[in-house]
Amino acid sequence: MDKTGKFVRKPRMNAKRRNKWDPQKKFISGKRDPFPGDSSLHKNRIEKYERARKSQLNRKPFVKSKSSLHQSEVKRQTVITQAAKHDLLLPEESGFLKGDEGEDTCTITQQDIAEVVDITSASKHFNLVLKQFGPYRTNYSRNGRYLLLGGQRGHIAAIDWYTKKLHCEINVMETINDVRWLHSHTMFAVAQKKWLYIYDNLGVELHCIKQFNDVLRMEFLPYHFLLATCSSTGFLQYLDVSVGKEISATCVRAGRLNVMCQNPHNAIIHLGHSNGTVSLWSPTVKEPLVKMICHNGAVRALSVDRSGMYMATSGTDKKMTIYDLRTYKPLSSCYLPLGAGTLCHSQTGLLAAGVGNIVQVYKDAHVTAPRSPYMCLSVTPPIHGLQFCPYEDVLGVGHGGGFTSMIVPGAGEANFDGLESNPYETKKQQREWEVKALLEKIQPELITLDPTQLVEIDTATVEQKRNESLEQMGIDPTKKTPFVPRNKTKGGNSTGNVLKRKKIVAEVEKREEIKKSIAGREEKSVEEKVTEGHRSALDRFKK
Repeated sequence: MDKTGKFVRKPRMNAKRRNKWDPQKKFISGKRDPFPGDSSLHKNRIEKYERARKSQLNRKPFVKSKSSLHQSEVKRQTVITQAAKHDLLLPEESGFLKGDEGEDTCTITQQDIAEVVDITSASKHFNLVLKQFGPYRTNYSRNGRYLLLGGQRGHIAAIDWYTKKLHCEINVMETINDVRWLHSHTMFAVAQKKWLYIYDNLGVELHCIKQFNDVLRMEFLPYHFLLATCSSTGFLQYLDVSVGKEISATCVRAGRLNVMCQNPHNAIIHLGHSNGTVSLWSPTVKEPLVKMICHNGAVRALSVDRSGMYMATSGTDKKMTIYDLRTYKPLSSCYLPLGAGTLCHSQTGLLAAGVGNIVQVYKDAHVTAPRSPYMCLSVTPPIHGLQFCPYEDVLGVGHGGGFTSMIVPGAGEANFDGLESNPYETKKQQREWEVKALLEKIQPELITLDPTQLVEIDTATVEQKRNESLEQMGIDPTKKTPFVPRNKTKGGNSTGNVLKRKKIVAEVEKREEIKKSIAGREEKSVEEKVTEGHRSALDRFKK
């Protein structure tokens, strides 16, 4: 009934709408949520996904851009939190090999592992007997699905090792020093005796780059589309494969270059030299960023782990040393009877070393000095190439008798990012990823030792501000003007009187500085007396 006394029929709400606005059914647990707010996350889980330091927002220099910086910080924190929450949904975990009581894991053979694992995992261990064209260099694609083999006597083969399907097999009738996949499995580079060649996955020659001659080793930087090469003539060269141009050529002035690896964290190239030093290079700098003395003899092999914190080196002095790249100091060292000729890190931190005709895999080599290997495998010497397959517990070994796929439990990352590198991608997904990667290509000028500096704000130092004021005004505001005595008559301008007046002024200025320092000490002593009554056990460490 309304105010006039008439009966008004109210519209009825249907069941769906009534349930939608029913306060009783707003929460699953009842009227009130017993656990309000977001779920708590452990600090270590959040730190796992942090990619940059938090920006320090001050009031004065960032008045205009403070709001935009604050929004970017909120987005960054949201991304980190969501990634940490979704980490709980990842079902796969990496597991390592454990022996029985009193059993050493390095005595377990590949046949023993293949007998107890499932059929799919057992098929990952196989041997390719290729004695005619060895020893072989090996390289896996970024998604870990495709395998590239290059024999020293000219044999090249590209394989989908999941299905054991051969994509191409050719013989270039020339010495092959190294092979590398490029940004996708449709193209690969081959360092032949004279020049650098580019082939497609069908074995058709696409390019012959004569500017890159006598290449011995190659590394591909996937986020920069750069192919780094080092040659027997002592040159370090970079090729931009997206445009087909040489962007940098540096004479290292250290003789023959046959030891090279890249840091996956910051794309810095590490070179080993015959005088026992290791140098770090960037394409935009003509001098080494860092130079380290690592061995008494020549450096034989290098490897940097996935995090970019640890570097493993081996030399002719038969020592294998682990270095911390944050401090450039050695962490551990061990003596190997024959010395390691090749080194390689896995995604989980395992270290593989080729010692004579034996492949040794070490666990936690950066924590303690390795005493006994985690796993071992004997192959036909010499061992010419080692590489762990991404996202698989497999180590590829190229040797004089062909190629061996070795099962190493716990070597691969258990969960892969399908948007980053997907082993099961279709042709359409591969083409879309290639276009996206070209649009997001990182310029070579951004390759630095510390990539976190790229997200920080560059503020002018005191010295830079002083130099700018000198250029603009022509004077230094911080510099005191020298005392010039005024002219006096009747002998007041004699040399002795002028020096006397300058000395008096200098003594007055010095006396004022002493008074200021004494006043500062007195204020500090007064503050210490006030806080004497509330001293704690930690106050004795104060300076």
